[in-house]
Amino acid sequence: MVLIASPPRRRRISRQWITGYLFALPNFIGFLVFSAIPAVLGLVISFTNYDGYKQFDFVGLTNYINMFSDEYFWISLKNNVIFMLLSVPLTIVFSLLLAQALNRKILFRGFFQTVNFFPYITSMVAVGIVFQMLFNARFGPITKFLLAIGVQNPPGWLTSSDWALYAVIIVSIWKQVGYYMILYLAALKGVPSQIYESAEIDGAGPMRRFIHITLPMISPTTFMVSILLIISSFQVFDLISIMTKGGPGRATNVLVYRIYQEGFSYLRFGYGSAMAYFLFAVILIITLIQFRGQKNWVTYE
Repeated sequence: MVLIASPPRRRRISRQWITGYLFALPNFIGFLVFSAIPAVLGLVISFTNYDGYKQFDFVGLTNYINMFSDEYFWISLKNNVIFMLLSVPLTIVFSLLLAQALNRKILFRGFFQTVNFFPYITSMVAVGIVFQMLFNARFGPITKFLLAIGVQNPPGWLTSSDWALYAVIIVSIWKQVGYYMILYLAALKGVPSQIYESAEIDGAGPMRRFIHITLPMISPTTFMVSILLIISSFQVFDLISIMTKGGPGRATNVLVYRIYQEGFSYLRFGYGSAMAYFLFAVILIITLIQFRGQKNWVTYE
């Protein structure tokens, strides 16, 4: 038996659909104007020599060819890879350790959670300026402390081409750990306590319970956190701009800051757009590889 909606019911359903679309329309318009259209125009510009004013000639793949022969581009890409390889795993490790520690019944647990989360909601500009002073090679508190404990030649930090990138990585980890700690805390609270109790009865120690129960049970969260961190590591800009401006020399120049330089400092918007789409392709490929490989280590049951 086929049920056919009466005309009043069909009109009511149509009004509900129209109402839903009207509520979604402002968000769709915002996405179209501020994301979709600029993304398409950026792709078009990457095939031109657009300078922000009158010059807008089609140059084909010239920008992409020049990019792969640009030594500065490869230095920026190398710095970005180093930033990712260090900041992502260290942030995951420290976030998980903090979450594991604060998942216990300890005194002032809420206070410690707030203290660790506070850096994440602090202005990146304020964080960059404060750490500029902390890492001052001559008068900074960190250098003073190292001298006080007997370190004869402390690192030059932001003035040293060998240490500047690592200083920025330290600040990035410090700022992000609190947010991902909260995600891990939520994941840890979702692990059934009965599993730990059964494992403890069977003689499993704390380390074995952590490796064979905790890590597999929170693997979906780790998967999500790793994707978010990798994407943010390739999009790092504000810390670089505030603390080092890509220096000293080219030691901390990363792809997004290089794109900014090409577009807004040198007015080579076509070349900068080509770099931006290369960065998009890198992030997309890494994300797809992660999604494809998750079945080997992520447990959803």
